[in-house]
Amino acid sequence: MKNKWLLLSLSILGITAASCSKDFLQRNPQTEISPEQFFKTPADLATYVNGFYDKQISSPYDDANSDNISSYTGSEMDKLVRGAITPNTIGGWDDWNQLRRVNFMLDNVYKTQGDPVEIAHYVAVARYFRAKFYFAKIATYSDVPWYGHALSDTDSSMYKARDPRAAVADSVLDDLQYAADHLKEKDGNGTRVNKYAALALMSRFGLFEGTFRKYHPELKLEGSADKFLNVAVTAAEKIMNSNKFSIYKSGDGAASYRALFVSTSLENNPEILQWRDYQASLGVGNNTHTVLGWVWSLSQSLANSYLMKDGTAFTAIAGYDKIGFVGSFANRDPRMAETIAYPGFSTTMNDVLYVAKPNLGGYDQLKFYPRDPALRKGWELNYTALPIYRFAEVLLNYAEAKAEQGKLTQSDIDQTINKLRSRVDMPAMNMATANSQIDPVLDDAYKNVTGANRGVILEIRRERRVETACEGLRANDVNRWAAGKLLNEPPKGMYVPAIGAIDMTGDDVPDIAILPSPTDTSSIANIPWDKKKNMGRYYLTENFYLENGTSGHIMFVADRAGREFKMPQYYYRPIPQDQIVLNRKLEQILGWEK
Repeated sequence: MKNKWLLLSLSILGITAASCSKDFLQRNPQTEISPEQFFKTPADLATYVNGFYDKQISSPYDDANSDNISSYTGSEMDKLVRGAITPNTIGGWDDWNQLRRVNFMLDNVYKTQGDPVEIAHYVAVARYFRAKFYFAKIATYSDVPWYGHALSDTDSSMYKARDPRAAVADSVLDDLQYAADHLKEKDGNGTRVNKYAALALMSRFGLFEGTFRKYHPELKLEGSADKFLNVAVTAAEKIMNSNKFSIYKSGDGAASYRALFVSTSLENNPEILQWRDYQASLGVGNNTHTVLGWVWSLSQSLANSYLMKDGTAFTAIAGYDKIGFVGSFANRDPRMAETIAYPGFSTTMNDVLYVAKPNLGGYDQLKFYPRDPALRKGWELNYTALPIYRFAEVLLNYAEAKAEQGKLTQSDIDQTINKLRSRVDMPAMNMATANSQIDPVLDDAYKNVTGANRGVILEIRRERRVETACEGLRANDVNRWAAGKLLNEPPKGMYVPAIGAIDMTGDDVPDIAILPSPTDTSSIANIPWDKKKNMGRYYLTENFYLENGTSGHIMFVADRAGREFKMPQYYYRPIPQDQIVLNRKLEQILGWEK
């Protein structure tokens, strides 16, 4: 019995251990539901699809596994570039029960009687979730088995080989097209899947797949890249032309940007296509308080990406790479201080100032942190609404897809990128200038971008990075652009001019000291005791060091041994070896076969 449970629980059905019994494969996804007794009315379908939301609707608030992070202990990317991920050590591939729940409904919906429009809406919800599931699978594994029906233990197709990426991606598009055609324009207060959420996902997927195919010759799918870029453009256009959404700005632009991530409700925000509700009255909260200085900080690379307030590049300043923490925030794009905890920020909204920790890098994440202490109640007890799809991303998708096709115009930029910049009172992007005055830092980061629109594409990538920082998109962006070089480089934290005391709050009073060791305090010996008694002390004997020994950017001890992002292998993840043992038809892909 133990062996049978192991075999089947790790199989494509993904049934949990709690369901273990002799006949559990014949049980329905929710054991109290029988297809003979259920799926009779649209109300039954509505009840059933409610179960999709908790497991399959995500609202990320970090950029783990990307170059936007300086230090994130134990992240998958850290393990990957240090050679600690192999088919024998990786997890995953165990969430197929989510797919089975969806397919189980689609297999039985023919029994439903009632308004065909209502029935089609709930079918569209299910197909949306199937598309979302497979989008994630493609992004992780590339070729994956496609299952269009719920399986039982007698199905010969249970143990099948990977289907080609091209076929699976086409099936995802079919599901998304059905969803966009049949979902209601709005369902409830905007937290449910709707027509525009489906179009937003279609735009995201089209851009992902189109650019992935364009920049990944190992797939041999470059010729079909334009098809998916067209999908991205068309889906975005439908949202834009609906005139139902706009970039939110109410008074101060920085505060308007902040409101998207820390409000108690997003129901009436014109930028939100779909959102997730967290309320004490609903018994559901989030963990957004953990973004601030808990186990990760943001990278110097991300901080450098924010333009100066006049629209020029921060990296164009002479000696930019030796500007310290406080100075790096001066005269910058307002989104920087809404994303990274700035000098003078207070978690208590008073004169008690927050002091970032250098052992994580110094650039602590602020975006998504609930500003009002009354909304921070503890673990999974934060009550801020989180966006799932924003109109801002739709505009970015549109601009990037058209730029990659060589079809972008200045009018397109004005209707997309410049609306985002206008929100925070940043200068507009000029297409001719972007193409003629290419930022050498961006130029070095993305060497594989070519063509007459090269400068514009690079600036759109910058805009995407700063506008959507910490929203869970960056890892896929780096992968689809084949920009593994960025992950190969050791991440950096803030610049430290010298061993000793550092002002982190901008009041010219030292808040912390970085010292060689607990016994070597000579660098702060002359500071009066009343000024250093409350000073945080951090030692180079801990997990970090300084780039040049006694000065330089914060670096991390774990990277001293080096990092290696193997291309193209690391753009994909291996299937766990125990799954290969269970299903001999599954094969590893693109370097993981060895």
